[in-house]
Amino acid sequence: MPRRPTRTVPTVLLPGPLGASEQDWQHWLAGRLREAGREVRVASWPALDSADLAGCLAALRECLAGLPDDGFDLLAHSAACLLWMHHAAGSAAPDPAAGTDAGAAAPRPSRVALVAPPAPDLPVPGWDFLRPVPLPVDALRRAADGTVLVGGDDDPHCPSGVAQVFGTRLKMAVTVIAGAGALTAATGYGPWPAALDWCGRDNLAFRA
Repeated sequence: MPRRPTRTVPTVLLPGPLGASEQDWQHWLAGRLREAGREVRVASWPALDSADLAGCLAALRECLAGLPDDGFDLLAHSAACLLWMHHAAGSAAPDPAAGTDAGAAAPRPSRVALVAPPAPDLPVPGWDFLRPVPLPVDALRRAADGTVLVGGDDDPHCPSGVAQVFGTRLKMAVTVIAGAGALTAATGYGPWPAALDWCGRDNLAFRA
């Protein structure tokens, strides 16, 4: 059994387009962290038939509201990784209508893990409003103290591989997991001890 987490900061989970079912690792991870006395927030997205970029970004900011700057961790899965990229890009671009940038008002996480991001040029049913996907290297670096990418070497939603599609371009550390697919319960990622281990440590490296 994985050791009890020693890190005590809050954890934010951004599930993919269909949310996290009770079989997926996000649900399992949230339960284990709460058992350890950790604060856990899970973002809730608008219904797929009415979702748009503005609504999802607003839901993300609502989930982050009130958290301490540089005092929490965030794990995003699937298309929610692309949403985080939009959030990061918006944090660097002023919103003329608001007189300031809405994203900049959101607190900044200490660490971010982007798990199984789908390739920017492939469709994501219900979330195609995320296209085109911004890949702002500097903005993503400023959006958190550290960001790591995690993906399977056989993810059907990122067939060229997370390292090639995202890691090289964004100049970020990548952990590639053999046979992990899109890192869902269907490929064995219901309980995911490595994610719990990452949440319990202070350093950024993700050990598969």
